[in-house]
Amino acid sequence: MELQELQTHLTEWLNEATTAFQKVPGSAVLIRYVRSSYQNDPVRSAIELVLVIFFIRYLMSPAYSTSKQNFIKLTDAEIDELVDEWTPEPLVPDMNALEEIEAERLPVIVGPTGPKCKLSNGRTVTNLASYNFYNLNANEQIKEKAIQTLRTYGVGPCGPPQFYGTQDVHMRTEADIANYLGTEGCIVYAQAFSTISSVIPAFLKRGDVVVADRAVNYSIRRGLEISRSNIKWYAHNDLDDLERIMQKVAADQARAKKLTRRFIVTEALFETTGEMNDLPRLIELKEKYKFRIILDETWSFGVLGRTGRGLTEAQNVDPTQVDMIVGSLAGPLCAGGGFCAGPKDVVEHQRLTAASYTFSAALPAMLAITASESLHVIQENPETTLGVCRENARLMRAQLDPKSDWVVCTSAPENPILLLILKPQVVEARRLTVEDQERLLQEAADECLANNILVTRLKGGPITHHTGLKDNVYTATPALKVCVTSGLSKKETEKAGIAIRHAITKVMTKKGNNKLGVPTA
Repeated sequence: MELQELQTHLTEWLNEATTAFQKVPGSAVLIRYVRSSYQNDPVRSAIELVLVIFFIRYLMSPAYSTSKQNFIKLTDAEIDELVDEWTPEPLVPDMNALEEIEAERLPVIVGPTGPKCKLSNGRTVTNLASYNFYNLNANEQIKEKAIQTLRTYGVGPCGPPQFYGTQDVHMRTEADIANYLGTEGCIVYAQAFSTISSVIPAFLKRGDVVVADRAVNYSIRRGLEISRSNIKWYAHNDLDDLERIMQKVAADQARAKKLTRRFIVTEALFETTGEMNDLPRLIELKEKYKFRIILDETWSFGVLGRTGRGLTEAQNVDPTQVDMIVGSLAGPLCAGGGFCAGPKDVVEHQRLTAASYTFSAALPAMLAITASESLHVIQENPETTLGVCRENARLMRAQLDPKSDWVVCTSAPENPILLLILKPQVVEARRLTVEDQERLLQEAADECLANNILVTRLKGGPITHHTGLKDNVYTATPALKVCVTSGLSKKETEKAGIAIRHAITKVMTKKGNNKLGVPTA
């Protein structure tokens, strides 16, 4: 009897529960869903119910335990001891002896820069340390346009692109660059350095393959590091080694039946050596092994080619064959910012995915209009801008490279930046380390400044490339950097070249520097 009564009460309770549940709004829909989904399978329904309850409990539980047992209470003495032992890391590493000397002797320009500029000590020097190749910052037409733009648009847009930061002058500059290069579209960035370091990770992701020259500049290396892609390094400017690596990548992916995005990243004019790339061969390899090319024309845009259109014009290559052309609006154009030109879909993709474009204020209108006007000046008078600068570069090189017993110029003949490195036989005979070479070249720069010639240096040293398996180290050679300008006459250029050559000879033959072994100060 007791069992029958229990069954009766249980049946009544279930009926009451069912009746009460059916009065809940939406209960009929839920019951119908369960029956249709699980074919009246109570086991599956029960398991799902348990999972739903667990999920709700997991969401409502705290991320960590708030129990006081998880905290260790320290005494005042222990706290003081930990504070005394803690040493904060410096935001900037300490300078070495050479860097301290550089900081003390660093010349400061007062007033506008130009071929002749005034230093803070009152001396007027010949400026061969500026990228003002065509002296466009003294062009009255560009100055007037910049002043008008400043009065109309103000100092800065105070907003990111694509929102309220984009102005009509930005769209005009992008159109001018695209027409100048002969590409479908162009996007303008606010900073030259962060342009390619944002373009690369916008297209390369984890698992993609990129093959890069070991001597690429720092901004490219930063972009490759951010992309987290599979990086392959080839020997500097060795396209045979590049083909070997591309062939291996294509074969490995074909064998594994795996296809990813594959890119070549390199420079037109290398910042660390001044050498020129072989673009027709790069295009040939790109088409053969199905890669894309990101070409950094930071140092060649406005420099190479009959009208300054860069490496594509200089080597007679259709710019549409290069997937992305990245360049700088600073330097020769005397403006600021950078750009990436290429197909329209490539350009529009960056407007949402490129970090330094999306999360940065737009380029100031004055700099955008300055870049456009500089392009117009170069296009209208290529002979009086590019031609004069190239002739001065030829004259400067003639005074330095063949006539000097100590240095050799590694830059391409068309490059207005002359990189002078110590000859290999000199380095070998005197057993000079990288630090020794930097010290000697700094002394040469100081000696030039004493003769009222302002030049600068390219710092050398090991560059570590992290590949994930092992580190590949490329050693950049220290160099004296001489930037030629068309703002000087032929006579002034030759005179400056002679002064630089004599300064190098004086330093290298100075007592203490002309001995075998490590030189002493």
